[in-house]
Amino acid sequence: MFTIDAHLDLSMNALEWNRDLRRPVSEINAREKGMTDKPDRGNATVSLEELRRGDIGLVVATQIGRFVALDNPLPGWHSPEQAWAQTQGQVAWYHTMEDDGEMVQITDLESLERHLQHWNDDTSEKKRIGYILSLEGADSIVTVGHLERAYRYGLRAVGPAHYGPGRYANGTDATGKMGKQGLELLKEIERLGIILDATHLCDDAFWQALDNFNGHIWASHNNCRALVNHNRQYSDEMIKALIDRGAVIGAALDAWMMVPGWIRFESNPKDMNCSLEVMIDHVDHICQIAGNALHVGIGSDLDGAFGREQCPYDLETIADLQKIPALLSKRGYKQEDIENMMHGNWLRFLRNAWN
Repeated sequence: MFTIDAHLDLSMNALEWNRDLRRPVSEINAREKGMTDKPDRGNATVSLEELRRGDIGLVVATQIGRFVALDNPLPGWHSPEQAWAQTQGQVAWYHTMEDDGEMVQITDLESLERHLQHWNDDTSEKKRIGYILSLEGADSIVTVGHLERAYRYGLRAVGPAHYGPGRYANGTDATGKMGKQGLELLKEIERLGIILDATHLCDDAFWQALDNFNGHIWASHNNCRALVNHNRQYSDEMIKALIDRGAVIGAALDAWMMVPGWIRFESNPKDMNCSLEVMIDHVDHICQIAGNALHVGIGSDLDGAFGREQCPYDLETIADLQKIPALLSKRGYKQEDIENMMHGNWLRFLRNAWN
């Protein structure tokens, strides 16, 4: 089944992990044997080949560049300008993949419909993966004026926060509302018609954003606080508020977001019974709140600084997203519902946002 994944850190993997995503996953992992500089070395699940094998023809692909102040222990860049430069290198990688015939950028309704038709008609082994460019965490936007520059090279979604305190908004594990600069960013996102990604906003900033932003909102990769009690997840109240705004929420496959009690670098998916069935638990919870299957999709976050050591044990590569329709059917979902959750909900959202 044609599938859309609303959150993949492709350029981060290519540039910071030095993975040639044109190569098979097996080759990527073999080349990383014995490496310890990253926690997920040798455990990659994503390549362009595996996206094609899994009929994942459209992805929301990120740029990411965190700024860290002197007192911030998180990894990141020491100035917004350095973070901006990092994201510009990531844009260059996407453009290089376009030049190589591997990917194609989707920026509007016309390019979306053209790509969908091409993907359906193309019988070659090397279909171009469509990608919508998103910025995860806005720290790299040096000034609010830089956002229009980013829009011109194709940026179509922005999450103002990532982990910890941010320049525009506080994210996971932080608290506090946005200040003047954050509110100005929201206004510019709305003016440009960019999608606001509510993922990673701390609770204070989440509710403030909903009160101050009138454009289109989605949550590219988020799970349910009722099932895993952590501020990274959404409470039922937050999920309901997003549904009321017409949002789609992408279910994520990072094990610590899927099962309670996960201990990083100690737990393993098999012992924690973390399978794709658990993802369906989160999907079903959102559907029960909505009263329908129109507000949830996939935002896997696979290879988002974790690999097979921290994702469902029954997933070898991202192509195994094709196991999800059977699991949804087993839970009683109808074919129309399944198609909506695999791609239809994201497409409806995009067509509405870009109409």
